[in-house]
Amino acid sequence: MGPLINSKKVEELRVLYTEALGKGAVSLYEGAIAHDRVLPNQDLSAYLPPAALLNIPRNTRLYHNEPFGPLDTIVIVDHLEELVSEMNLSNGSLVSSIACDNHHTAKQIAHQLRGFKIGINTARSRGDRDEVFGGIGQSWKGCFVGGKYLVHAVTHGDAGEKLYGNFPEYTQLPETA
Repeated sequence: MGPLINSKKVEELRVLYTEALGKGAVSLYEGAIAHDRVLPNQDLSAYLPPAALLNIPRNTRLYHNEPFGPLDTIVIVDHLEELVSEMNLSNGSLVSSIACDNHHTAKQIAHQLRGFKIGINTARSRGDRDEVFGGIGQSWKGCFVGGKYLVHAVTHGDAGEKLYGNFPEYTQLPETA
């Protein structure tokens, strides 16, 4: 567990969590900060323990927005169409995974998702391949994680070349070789 961007983000997520609970979400897990794993007198104001919720009401902000923090939500669906609709609700994702006994069905679902990295019967992460980290719209501008882009930035950073990453002067994706 690591810190969020700042303590304001922690409070924002606490509000989303409390709102969802107040409107009927079911708490499946509420973690706690392991005080034996932090330094004495360490500022913990930007730390939020992980939590998981089930049955998030549609009239909550947490249902419609990605929390960008350690809040997981589980939505139960009855049909494949409803699954695809729920997964695409936030206009896409950066990283998703599908667990399914039928590989053909999983591939069909994956092709309907608005996502950048989609794992089938495997977990995906933003840094698990030599590819840029990005998604729909301009979310790719956030960062590039790992692989050749990280190596390039570190080894060629002072050569006056383009550096791929969170730099506002670059507005296009790098060309692929």
